[in-house]
Amino acid sequence: MSDNFFRLNLIDGEWQASAAGQWFDKAEPATGERLCQVTASTPADVDAAVAAARRQFDGGAWSQLPGAARGRLLNRLADLLEAKAEDFAQLLAREQGRALMEMRMLDVPMAIDTLRYFAGWADKLEGRQIPTAGFMGRPTFNYTVREAVGVAALIVPWNAPLMIGAWKLGPALAAGCTVVVKPSEDAPLALSALAALAAEAGFPPGVINVVQGLGPAVGRALTTHPGVDKISFTGSTVVGRQIAAEAGPLFKRLTLELGGKAPQIILEDAVLEQAIGGCAMGLFVDQGQTCAAGTRILVHRSRYEAVLQALAGAARSLQLGDPFNPATQMGALISERHAQRVRSHIDAARQAGAQMLAGDEAVPERGFFVRPTIFGGVTPDMAIAREEVFGPVGVVIPFDSDDEAVALANDSAYGLSATLWTQNLTKAHSLAARLKVGAVAINGWSPLDARLPWGGGKDSGVGRDLSRAALDGYLEEKVVTVVM
Repeated sequence: MSDNFFRLNLIDGEWQASAAGQWFDKAEPATGERLCQVTASTPADVDAAVAAARRQFDGGAWSQLPGAARGRLLNRLADLLEAKAEDFAQLLAREQGRALMEMRMLDVPMAIDTLRYFAGWADKLEGRQIPTAGFMGRPTFNYTVREAVGVAALIVPWNAPLMIGAWKLGPALAAGCTVVVKPSEDAPLALSALAALAAEAGFPPGVINVVQGLGPAVGRALTTHPGVDKISFTGSTVVGRQIAAEAGPLFKRLTLELGGKAPQIILEDAVLEQAIGGCAMGLFVDQGQTCAAGTRILVHRSRYEAVLQALAGAARSLQLGDPFNPATQMGALISERHAQRVRSHIDAARQAGAQMLAGDEAVPERGFFVRPTIFGGVTPDMAIAREEVFGPVGVVIPFDSDDEAVALANDSAYGLSATLWTQNLTKAHSLAARLKVGAVAINGWSPLDARLPWGGGKDSGVGRDLSRAALDGYLEEKVVTVVM
């Protein structure tokens, strides 16, 4: 999948470079070398993409399609993606630097499943009939219809572009919206390739538009555009706040899935082998570059030393390298800029007195690699225990009671997800109810599924991706009253 179109914009069915003639380099994370050049759009390109989406929504072929037809198109897109699953896995591994096995096992299968799940909803967007006492002595017949909100701006992060892109495209298209997709400049190719498949599936031109470019210029032009009705953004809390501040006065509907500092709580009765393996996965999948990364390992004091040493051993044993090497267990970080940011967190933690038990081992000579790192001797007030690192860095902190574990877990600006490791299901349910997060997993880290709502509170954002809850974010309810 080396089609040069994927580095261009897709506007109203046409692949095109920005009229400004500017380009930016996209590096291959595992080598540090230039992978391709991508068109750098301007607000004028955003205007054209939004206009194309608006034409289709307001009176184009898409506006006339019944839900069943939208569902068939989504299912056809899922079938095409499944047929090219290996091509997409390899494209993702190259542009993200992640191990190919992760793409095959996680990202591509979930993208396919998500599209099929929302395809099933497209013809089930039912209203309701509401009885009332009437109006001025006359009976009324009242019913509601659920309508698409309009043009949706879908701003997709670099850490899982295909999977999260499907999380946003699925409900938006099932609801009947048209979309303008803004891929991250660090992962621009896979989403464009998916848009090309959508055209092959039969989506009318202008339903799915893709605008490449740098976030400060293109993203802001999109989120403040008067022709955009809905914004769905996944990314940092800092940018999410900016979007909320700018979109609020325009009364745009928002879904913001932002940062995290997820706790993984290992209770005294946990099966350690299971808990350590699960915690390692939660720490190191996607090189720790996930909002749900379980980077705060809270351990009952009686198991603290065993968990600390086991996680450090697991970190030291991981093989870093070429994403296409079957022996590779962890790939590179997305960019040198991001790798430097992660290293600065590690350096600051050491200077603050945290004890590094893993992380000093050698990394490949080329590429943007950071060793998986484990810290002990961490206090809850240290920056490394409070700030989102977005890299393969975990801290292990002891606790003495269940109440203390809950207090430590909730003592965070974030509220996205948490994991509990215990054999006592009564206790698990009790503690899950007390955790101030949007998703709690018990004896398994972050088991994502298209049928389960995903999102959080506090600095982790507002609204939900996935499930019926995501679909609701792209629909408005209209009431019709007939006075009899």
